[in-house]
Parts: sequence; structure tokens; C-alpha cells
Amino acid sequence: MFYKISEGLENLGPAAMIIVSISIMLLSGFLMTRITKPLKLPNVTAYIVAGILIGPFYFNLIPSRIITGTEFLADIALAFIAFSTGEFFKLDKLKKNSGKVVVITIFESVLASILVFVLCFFILRLNLAFSIVLGALASATAPASTMMTIRQTHAKGDFVDTLLQVVAYDDIVALLLYSVAISIAISQINGEGINAMSIILPILKNIGVLILGGVFGLIMKLFIQKKRSDDNRLIIALSLLIAFCGICQAIGVSPLLGCMSMGTIYINLSDDDKLFKQLNYFSPPILLLFFVRSGLSFDLNALIKPAGSLGGIPLILIGALYFIVRIVGKYLGAFTGCIVTKKPATTRNYFGLALIPQAGVAIGLAALGKRALGGDMGNALETVILSSSILYELVGPGLSKLSLYLSKSYSNKLEDMVTVSEVTPQGRPRSNLDLLIERIAKIQIELNKDNIDSDEEAFTEAAIMDNKLEEEVK
Repeated sequence: MFYKISEGLENLGPAAMIIVSISIMLLSGFLMTRITKPLKLPNVTAYIVAGILIGPFYFNLIPSRIITGTEFLADIALAFIAFSTGEFFKLDKLKKNSGKVVVITIFESVLASILVFVLCFFILRLNLAFSIVLGALASATAPASTMMTIRQTHAKGDFVDTLLQVVAYDDIVALLLYSVAISIAISQINGEGINAMSIILPILKNIGVLILGGVFGLIMKLFIQKKRSDDNRLIIALSLLIAFCGICQAIGVSPLLGCMSMGTIYINLSDDDKLFKQLNYFSPPILLLFFVRSGLSFDLNALIKPAGSLGGIPLILIGALYFIVRIVGKYLGAFTGCIVTKKPATTRNYFGLALIPQAGVAIGLAALGKRALGGDMGNALETVILSSSILYELVGPGLSKLSLYLSKSYSNKLEDMVTVSEVTPQGRPRSNLDLLIERIAKIQIELNKDNIDSDEEAFTEAAIMDNKLEEEVK
């Protein structure tokens, strides 16, 4: 039956084939979340698995022309992610952050990259280009599951404060490392050799992209005024983001740092976080399509067959070793960074466990790396990152919660969950029953806050506006 569906899509006209394929990708991604949600797995895992199932290695529902023709989704999806990251770089907040956070970030990112590179190049004897790019990707972290666990447990303290700041900087280091690594890799593939310019040139390119992104952020601020309607604000933001991606693609550089710069300049000039919320409402279908497409291009056969271009070592072994070595690098790097910055033992001993998850940025960079490296090497890079990302997203939330618990950032004891006064305003001791009632009431208030979904708030706001319009009409 599924073969007939695929064959039928191939026989449709180009427009119909694209439309039906997109609908299948969207629907399959959503349906898979209905299965993964009760299992407490992140949506990213659901989307990738959905792509694998409807891809060429199982049901083969999506024509190969669609998979090949949607490579641009990686650029657009990562543009959304990078622009949204810029919101966290307000100057007033950056001034409050000490250099300790930067030191910890550099240690945990760079050490993970170095260990993975040593594993691939010196131990497994893999190609330099593959080894250096995979090593750079090892630095990236997906903080979504950690952030979700912090909200669920109401964790707080030095551990949480440091963690929130580190994950905000982490992907910047990953983007810089990837930019340098991919340039060196391409030089090596082209037989140009590695010299100072192969390292300096990508750094200069990224500085230029950062400046250009800042210019686009300034243009965005000038175009998006308070008087603009929400629809026009969204249209302007999307047009500038996509135009910037197009320019970067034309000159052969990654748009990620520039999009991050664009978001940073815009938030500091306008102090307008509403635009970021609007983009967050708009981006889920784009991100879903991107991750489903990543699953579609996932080469399952490559995991078990020897890869000639990788020294005949099966990718399943490379993926398993990458999974383990990156965890070791993240933990040791975070531990060392905390020692250097004299963080307390409760932060130092368990901080690395909260940095294990890896998904969005790493998968997006792997898609770009696949396109840049090409051939079996590019396919192998994406296959290793996708397979390991699924594993990271399976174990990541549990390790994050464990790190928060062991660092004593939250407690399961009722008296530790909320703070109540143990004496009356008149100074008399309160009964245990009164304290229990007040604690339960405060916990219920917090739970109600957590259950308010941002989408519901948006719909409520829209409903209020509709009511005002109706009153004006009447």
C-alpha cells in the first residue's frame, strides 16, 4: 500500500507532489509526538523518528526529489534558532554576567571537541576533514530539555544561574568552531593544505557576517515601529531573515552568527521581545519540517555497513564512541571550568551532566556540513549526528534532572518547595496545620502558572482584540 502511495506521488504534477509531501511530513511529525509525549521525550526525537519512518528506508512515502529539493530548510530553520538566541544577549544582562561563565563555556565546549577529534583522527585514523568537523559539532548543546526540567522542578541557586548563562553562550562557541573547522576541511579536501590563512580567513568571514547581521538588525529596528500591525511586523522580520540567509548562501558562508547578531542588535535597540514571541509562534512548522527532513535523509544502512571513505570503520561504532567521548568531554570540561572559576562543589561535581543533550543546532550544522563535504563523508557526518542526537535526547532529560537533584537545586520536601512565614504578624508561632495549608496554596498557584501555555495567552489576547473590534463596530 505504501509503495503505491509513493508511486502515486511521483506521478503527480510538481505542485501537487510538493503540497502532498509537505502535508505528509507535517502530519507524521505531529502524530509521532502523540506517541513520544507520554514517554516524556522531546518533540525533536518524534520529528526525526517520523522522518525515518516515512523515508526511503521504511515506508518510502516522500519522493527523493522532495528530499533533495528541501535542503534550504536547514538554513531557514537555523536562522530562526540563531535569531531567537540573540534575545538573550541584552547588554544590561551581559554586564551582570561575570567572566566565570565564559571560562566554563569555553572549557566544556572546547574539551568535548578536542576529545572527539583525537578519537576520530588519532585513534580511529579517520579523514582529517571528517574528524575536525565532527569534533566541532561535539561542542554544541541542546538546552531545551534542561530548561524544561528546571521549570518542572522549580530549581534555583548558583547551579541553575550558572547553567542558564552557559547554555546561552554554548552555541556561539559551537558556531565559531564549526566555521573554522568547515573551512579547514574544505581546504584539505581540495588539496590546498592547511596554513594560517585557512584559519584566519573563516574568522574574518565570520566577523564580516556578524557586522552584516548587525546592519540587518538596525534595518529591522528602523522598519518595525510600534505603530506597525502584528502582521506587518512578522512579514518584515521574515523577509529580512530570509534575505540575509540568501545573501549568505550566495557568498558561501553560514548565516547563523549573522542571524544571532541581527537578533542581538534588534533587542538592544528596541527592547522589543514581542517580535521574538511572534516568531516563536510562527516557527514550529518550519522546525518540524526541518527535523522530519533530517530523518528522511537519515541513512540507516550506513550505520552497519563499512564506510570506505572512513577507513572501513562502521558508522555504528563511530556513532557509539562519539556518544560516549562527547559526554566525557562535556563533563570533564565543565568540571575543570568550575575548578578554575572556584565554583562550589555542588555546582562543580554535577554541572557537566546538565550539558549532555544535543539536537537542534548540531543537526542543522550537520546538514550544512553534509552539503559542504558532499559524498560519503557528508552522509556519514549527518548519520552520526542524527543517530547520536536521538540517544542524547533519550538520556538527556534524566541526566539533567539528576544533576539538579544532586546539586541540591531543588528538593522533593514540601517545606523546601515554597517559603512561608512561621510566625503571625503579631509574632506568635503558627500551627503546623496553618503552615501546611499555606504551602499547599502557594504550590497550587505555581502549578497554575506553569500550566498557562504561551499559545493560550496569544489566543486570549487575540480574543480580547476581537471583542474590542466588535464593540467598536456596534
